[in-house]
Amino acid sequence: MRRPDPRSWIVLFAALAIVLAAPQWGKAQTVRSGAGATAGSITPTRDLFRTDLGGGIVAGANGLFGGLRREINWDGVPDAQSSPNAFTANFFNTTSPRGAVFSTPGTGFQVSATPGVAPVEFDNINPSYSATFGVFSSPKLFTPIGSNITDVNFFVPGTNTATLTRGFGAVFTDVDLANTSSITLFDSANASLGTFFVPNLIGSETFSFLGISFVNPVISRARIVTGNVPLGGTTLDANGDLNDLVVMDDFIYAEPVPEPSSVVLTAIGLGGLALAYARSRRRKKE
Repeated sequence: MRRPDPRSWIVLFAALAIVLAAPQWGKAQTVRSGAGATAGSITPTRDLFRTDLGGGIVAGANGLFGGLRREINWDGVPDAQSSPNAFTANFFNTTSPRGAVFSTPGTGFQVSATPGVAPVEFDNINPSYSATFGVFSSPKLFTPIGSNITDVNFFVPGTNTATLTRGFGAVFTDVDLANTSSITLFDSANASLGTFFVPNLIGSETFSFLGISFVNPVISRARIVTGNVPLGGTTLDANGDLNDLVVMDDFIYAEPVPEPSSVVLTAIGLGGLALAYARSRRRKKE
């Protein structure tokens, strides 16, 4: 029986590279969104998004530290990293490695305080905020400071290696205005994959969920816009008129995986090894 020519591996790896680099790689998308007056009203939508990503509808070990998806609910962030203290932007890629690093054009981030330790739900910034925002998973929330923009970049958890994910979603509280709060997704070339608006419901302590997933991993960065003004000592929410203050709770995203370019380079490298091996075998026979 004739053995396959090792050079055929080169063709296989080249074909793989073409597939991974195809312009339509992972363009199909599924959007899950909903809003309601209680945390329970958006839970079915959140669970549909969990199902889209895989790993069951509960967080568990899969949802936090590896598997098909990752989740961040902020509640385990220590007091030293919670309000009124600043939250370290790479906490969830170093201290608790989940492959997410945050940035903002503002001055930083805060995770709201533990009850009994400091004012809760950002009352440390403005005492009206605990009556403005609701808590989806108790007791903590998340917000940028000095801006209403948060960027989430994805990495191989615990490393500086940039990655892609195939889905990202978040829980929001107190989204009053339509077409204002949003998630914009970007690919590895920083090209937009689309802007998706968070559903709104006028009132205080309401909840919204928005999650977008693709067939394949294409998301390098998620930009989140929360309301139309940042939190501030004299800034009040206006329940659908003028100021719309919004903060976030749970983040859910698919397991970060290496960028296709990395896979292609690996394939090319393996193809080179296969060719070198074939040449070595021929020399020995000669």
